[in-house]
Amino acid sequence: MFQRELSLPEPGTETFFLWGPRQAGKSTLLRQRYPDATWVDLLKTDEFRRYATRPEMLRQEIEATGAGPSRHVVIDEIQKVPAMLDEVHWLIENRGLSFALCGSSARKVRRGAANLLGGRALRYELLGLVSTELGDEFDLDRLLNHGYLPRMYESSRPRRLQDAYIANYLREEIAAEGLVRNLPAFSEFLDAAALSDCEPVNFSNIARDCGVSAPTARAHFDILEDTLLGRWLPRWQQRIKRRLAGAPKFYFADVGVVNRLARRGDLLRGSDAYGKAFENWVHHELCAYIAYRELDDRLTYWRLPSGIEVDFVIGNMRLAIEAKASAKITGRHLTGLRAIAQEHPDLDRKIIVSLESRPRRTSDGINIIGAEDFVQHLWHDDLL
Repeated sequence: MFQRELSLPEPGTETFFLWGPRQAGKSTLLRQRYPDATWVDLLKTDEFRRYATRPEMLRQEIEATGAGPSRHVVIDEIQKVPAMLDEVHWLIENRGLSFALCGSSARKVRRGAANLLGGRALRYELLGLVSTELGDEFDLDRLLNHGYLPRMYESSRPRRLQDAYIANYLREEIAAEGLVRNLPAFSEFLDAAALSDCEPVNFSNIARDCGVSAPTARAHFDILEDTLLGRWLPRWQQRIKRRLAGAPKFYFADVGVVNRLARRGDLLRGSDAYGKAFENWVHHELCAYIAYRELDDRLTYWRLPSGIEVDFVIGNMRLAIEAKASAKITGRHLTGLRAIAQEHPDLDRKIIVSLESRPRRTSDGINIIGAEDFVQHLWHDDLL
């Protein structure tokens, strides 16, 4: 059992939403954190049916039996019955209870007419496993091949689990929630989108590949974001209030899932597929760190019109990072960081995360570090 980095409120003190991809470990974390809480599991057919037809049953049952000594209630898969949030609101206001509202898709809650509790609920997100949670079990090659979800990382045969995960996602998240009309076309879209992982998204090209319109392809990406299967990385710009220039990049939330969708097979060091997965992993670690440390810093990428780019920029030029899955960093790998340093002399730090065995520093101040050194410095708060 892994010790997760996400810190949740003390029992009975706060109401919050906990979002995260399926199988990220949300339920396990909540059971560890709130062992005495009253638990409602909407994955159980009987409980789902009861509350879906009569959401007021939640209030009536808690009024009859109480919420235990912790006065904390966990509702797992809350997006399945958004009407329960009205009852949650009443119980918070009139009985002083606290709720952990857990789910793998925020779409119905956020885009529907669901009660969002009037700002009374905090928002947390649990991502897949990160290096510091793995501790001595951290194995980069295994992580890039198996993915970040605990069950898949530990499995000796992850491909079957990945196939089942994708099939269940299509059946339970997409078909059951009625998010798309044409499920076969959406399945083809998933395959096409996987090939653009870590890249600026061209909606027209992806639409052409999977036989849909560009607006439909854009809407499908929104579904991936809402169901927490991936996230956007916007392009950096000086003026935050202006509309972002340039296409955003899209990163899948789990590298094992995108490997399977893209039919990459076994990833070996030195291959292009390994390099793509390596960049996805660096993005994953940075997103988790920013979220779990509750930082205000925005994560973006930087790009010149010429095409020269830097993979990640944190905050307003606090830190620029390139992810290069190479055991020998040469001058061509430094082009992006040298360009951004020339354009932004105020840039604080420049780092290349690589597979080199020993850290070193170039004459113009670029730090070249290995993957293990990167995550050690990151999670010990030495980079920011």
